[in-house]
Amino acid sequence: MLELIIQGTKPAQTQRHPLPSGTRLVIGRETANVAIPWDPLISRNHVQLDVRPGHVQLSRLPNARNPLFFGGEAVDSCRVEIGQHFVIGSTSFQLAAAEPNGTSLAQPVEEFAFKSQELRKIRYQDPDNRIEVLTHLPEVIAGARSDPELFHRLVNLMLKGVVHAEAVAIVAIGKTDDIQMLHWERRRETAGTFHPSRRLVEESLERQRASVLHIWEQGSPQQSEQTLTQEFDWAYCTPVPGLATEPTGLYIAGRMGKTFVPGTTLSDTLQLEADVKFTELVAEIISSVVRARRLERQKAGLRQFFAPPVLAALGDELDTTLLEPSECDITVMFCDLRGFSQRAESEAGDLIGLLERVSRALGVMTHHILEHGGVTGDFQGDATLGFWGWPFPSPDAAVHACRAALGIRAAFAKAAATKNHPLADFAMGIGIAHGRAVAGKIGTAEQVKVTVFGPVVNLASRLEGMTKQLRVPIVLDEATAKIVRQRLPATEGRIRKLARLLPYGMETPVVVSELLPAAVDEPELSDALVAEYEQGVDHFIAGRWDQAYRCLHGMPASDRAQDFLMQQIVLHNRTAPPNWDGTIRLPSK
Repeated sequence: MLELIIQGTKPAQTQRHPLPSGTRLVIGRETANVAIPWDPLISRNHVQLDVRPGHVQLSRLPNARNPLFFGGEAVDSCRVEIGQHFVIGSTSFQLAAAEPNGTSLAQPVEEFAFKSQELRKIRYQDPDNRIEVLTHLPEVIAGARSDPELFHRLVNLMLKGVVHAEAVAIVAIGKTDDIQMLHWERRRETAGTFHPSRRLVEESLERQRASVLHIWEQGSPQQSEQTLTQEFDWAYCTPVPGLATEPTGLYIAGRMGKTFVPGTTLSDTLQLEADVKFTELVAEIISSVVRARRLERQKAGLRQFFAPPVLAALGDELDTTLLEPSECDITVMFCDLRGFSQRAESEAGDLIGLLERVSRALGVMTHHILEHGGVTGDFQGDATLGFWGWPFPSPDAAVHACRAALGIRAAFAKAAATKNHPLADFAMGIGIAHGRAVAGKIGTAEQVKVTVFGPVVNLASRLEGMTKQLRVPIVLDEATAKIVRQRLPATEGRIRKLARLLPYGMETPVVVSELLPAAVDEPELSDALVAEYEQGVDHFIAGRWDQAYRCLHGMPASDRAQDFLMQQIVLHNRTAPPNWDGTIRLPSK
């Protein structure tokens, strides 16, 4: 196997690419198989590379702006053999022999497994260099845009921190128990690859789960490809928890003697122990930062569904057992966007623009649900589902839901009153119901989502649909209205009973109410008028339709809620039908 070692003008501009025999690759700046993003002198597709046994054949592509240099001369094509290099722009490409990522099974002469309390006694030999390396560690981690880039940066940093190491690798034990080198570097780039010790990696990452040092007999003969080469007579492996999904560690190898820190009086072994102590410190910092970044990404995803108090309760460990489905008292809100279907037809030529406006409207709904401690359960086209009372029970779940509904209503009213506002031509309808339901992670083995399930969900959806027939923006079921009457201050919102209805397809009638803003926010409907309206509803349910008419007739013309009952009364000449039971049966959803 051949390997292409790529080096730019900066230390971080390094890549290694395996070159399987018989393959054809393109080297370029962006879209090519081998991409060199840092060099502006390299064209998008610059050189074609054909891999042959023991060498590669290069051909400069017609659209390449700058020359290909080989042997100090500009050429259009050339044959490059192992150990030779070519240059494009300011980037050098060297061809090397890459051996498979095999492993060594050599038996060490000495093995040391380290405990943290033992390493605390060890002194660093070159503290200035160690501190310099550690100061760059946060930058190395934060600046990495991907795991491969992070691995590359860490390996190079460890080569600077462990000055006498000949090779550094990030190793992992795969699902099939094979030893993988996720990234590796040699201090001498022309030295080729190396084989990590399987015995050492397994001892460190699986058995001891701690730093383990192996020292082999110097000058021991090679027995086969499964033994260590003579260039390394020591190596140690330090676990880095959380760096990858599989058990992962830093593998560092070198030789005794001449490459050790000059001017010290410590033995080679003590110097190695100091290196292990330094590597453990680096591993601990890496694990903490990577874990914090992973948790932040997870929390960022959960913020789309949960209010900050719920996220705080999940804790830093993100105890997702709290998300398991459970049966509890839930308040469910369905919020539907009015005017979407009509806009979809009239704006068929600008569906992206329509989608942006609908997304903005859904964002208004979601904002108020989360602001008032709710959970966003689902989006159904132009509708949003929110619920309260899970994962933690709350006696004020219905109150929080109504505060969110009033906030949504106020936001859409403000948009409607603002000239050229993107949401000015949209309205909304909200249905809120309270009852027992199952909430949590619900779905199949392939896909789950956090949502709520049960008859109360269907009822909330039906109530939202009734807002069109009842000509009011927010409709509550009887259970929600009862709680809110007791717990929501009148300075925030008011309840007005509307009717006793039997929804289409259901067997049990429901008493529905409207959620109104406070009197100061809707002065045309004073508390006295609301009380008179409810008196008229009671007369209507009791069959005293003439009295109901007089009460409802006194409502202001701007109040559309009266239209629904007044229509029933006028159609029957202010007289309740025979066998009247107080229930209006809706003919459709």
